[in-house]
Amino acid sequence: MQRAKQQALKNVEHVAEGVAAETLPEGKLFEIAQSIGDKRLEELNVEDTTCGYCAVGCRFDLYSDGEEVLAARPTAEEDAPVNGISTCVKGKFSYDFINSDDRLTSPLVRDENGAFREASWDEALSRVAEGLGAIKDEHGGEALSVIASSKATNEDNYLMGKFARQVLGTNSVDNCNRLCHSSTVAGLARTYGYGAASITTEDLELADCILLTGSNTTEAHPVLATRIKQNVRDGADLLVFDPREIQIAEYATQYSRVKPGYDAVWINGLTRYIVNNDLHDEEFVAERTTGFEDVKQAVQEFTPERVEEVTGVPPEEIAAAAETVAAADACVFGWTLGLTEHSHGTENVMAMANLAAVTGNLGKPGAGVSPFRGQNNVQGGGGDMGPLPDNFPGYQDIADDEIRAKFEDAWDCDISPEYGYYTTQMFLAADDDDVRGMYIIGENAALSEPGVNHAEDVLRELEFLVVQDLFVNETAQYADVVLPACSFVEKTGTFTNTDRTVQMVKQVMEPKGDSRPDWEILQDLANRMGWEWDYDSSAEIMEEVSSLTPLYGGVSHERVDAEGGLQWPCWDEDHPGTERLYTEEFNTENGKANLQGIGYSEPAETPDEQYPFTLTTGRVLYQYHTGTMTHREAGIMQYSPNNFVEIHPETAAELGVESGELVTIESRNGEIAVPAQVTDRVGPENVFVPIHFADSAVNRLTDEEHLDPAAATPEFKVSAVRIRPYEGEAETMASVEGEVARGDD
Repeated sequence: MQRAKQQALKNVEHVAEGVAAETLPEGKLFEIAQSIGDKRLEELNVEDTTCGYCAVGCRFDLYSDGEEVLAARPTAEEDAPVNGISTCVKGKFSYDFINSDDRLTSPLVRDENGAFREASWDEALSRVAEGLGAIKDEHGGEALSVIASSKATNEDNYLMGKFARQVLGTNSVDNCNRLCHSSTVAGLARTYGYGAASITTEDLELADCILLTGSNTTEAHPVLATRIKQNVRDGADLLVFDPREIQIAEYATQYSRVKPGYDAVWINGLTRYIVNNDLHDEEFVAERTTGFEDVKQAVQEFTPERVEEVTGVPPEEIAAAAETVAAADACVFGWTLGLTEHSHGTENVMAMANLAAVTGNLGKPGAGVSPFRGQNNVQGGGGDMGPLPDNFPGYQDIADDEIRAKFEDAWDCDISPEYGYYTTQMFLAADDDDVRGMYIIGENAALSEPGVNHAEDVLRELEFLVVQDLFVNETAQYADVVLPACSFVEKTGTFTNTDRTVQMVKQVMEPKGDSRPDWEILQDLANRMGWEWDYDSSAEIMEEVSSLTPLYGGVSHERVDAEGGLQWPCWDEDHPGTERLYTEEFNTENGKANLQGIGYSEPAETPDEQYPFTLTTGRVLYQYHTGTMTHREAGIMQYSPNNFVEIHPETAAELGVESGELVTIESRNGEIAVPAQVTDRVGPENVFVPIHFADSAVNRLTDEEHLDPAAATPEFKVSAVRIRPYEGEAETMASVEGEVARGDD
């Protein structure tokens, strides 16, 4: 803290100047500058920490007077390996949620009349222990499930997985990774060995070529987008394949509009062109891969004519993109959920992995694969720490007898070798009473699950539901007990960002009211249920993680703080961490990339006469996921206050709809009413709706049954819908027009 305060003292005269670098609602700049000016510097708490929004992992100093966050300023550039001096609007300004009037600061229990009342921690935890314990005693631990939190720290999530297996006796523990990048993990792990980015963030500036698909980078990961745009300015090629002409496409060497749901088709088309024209890296393929002939044969069906017929991408664009990738000395392949949230998302990722390998773009500066992760700690807490139904921490398979024995010995319990339910499967299993109780931590399943109507029914009918969060969100409305957790500025731990860098999160202010860090709540509850947990700090938890998890073998709070971050694998205390994966060999039994041919696949649901349009979903810059934090930030809400649907001008004309007018969108699963935004960002056959708004939750339209067979990821990105003018009272919502709703950075 002293080092951070000295840096703050040195730079305090520039705080207002740094704030001014961002677009702000009128008066906000003065308010922040005045807040800093009104405080004696010596009285401020200043800590260097890691952002709690997206997974870029920006580091900065937070200034607090103990009651609220007054400002955020980037740390010294050398102490911020990912972002340098850059920050985005959310990381810099969005902290009003901490002191929101509806912040949950005391436990709540449901009384005999079905209403919530405040309770002591003793009463609330006793109620939880009794409720979960009763189900376990009568139906076995397998009737319970835990949904962990990709917003919580690594240490919190490690204990969530341990609590599920040791205390509850269930392997049904999962997290939001299931709803986003689990197909990335499955596809990359099958091909290369690790289900993670192979690059370091610096490679986005070293690449000669960057291929982006399914990634609205400027809005979902604006700091990464800045690095990409700077590299393009300096001469790099940028190829963008996306159903929407997103803002990053304005900087592209080539933008190609693709039909949603057919990504493997155009990717295979690129690979076919490269292979058939002898543009592949023959030496890399021969020495470092297997399965090339299988890939070569599989891609032959994806002729330029077929690719155009299926995806809408003309042959000349396939040829141009393929030649650009092949000519580059180093290329990065980046994607987000537009590639993964499909019933065949794993195949999409494997097709991309094939393309990267046949062009030799792995294991060298400026080259590799980079799935941009969404939530702040989905890489670490959602994956590395093992709150998963099939893996212990570090992706160690629970079905492996030797690995399972190691954890049984460390945790002093028996663990079943049978995989538990994935998140999406938990809600389906509840229909058959195979899951009767849930413990949901930091996840708003009532909005984020596919088929929200079904998810609400499940939550309503559970025998016992515990929700642990910052607010009484939509999911907590169905809970029997609600436990108040801390935000990331009120506790200490670590996050792991999208390029595998483990970084410190430091407490800058005391927990609000009676809220507690997640790990402390879990420890108290475990002890009430017959176990003896005795952690004094989150640093002790990380010591246990490193002792059981080879990938994190050299990770400790002391090292991470001293070195500013460590990229895994970090095998021991003398290992420096790993900037780039696969520089010498792949993490497979034979040390090679095991390529597999990927054939034709299509969405589970395609448009027809009854539902003629394809709906896809995503993010906007000025919101974050289900809005739990950003909806409580007045400045943010001025820029993006409402939901909307993007409709092409031709489609709008056919419907007789103008921008701002309400329309009804209906799928086979439900319907919502939202204002139209008429724009040519989407094609005539497609529409787009953001994911952030509860009153018109887009997941009422999505389907919970069609899942990726390898990863159980839902098909969020393709739903067949129909649209009609709203039939209620005539309304318009002009605030969705133009660049405000677009959310350009």
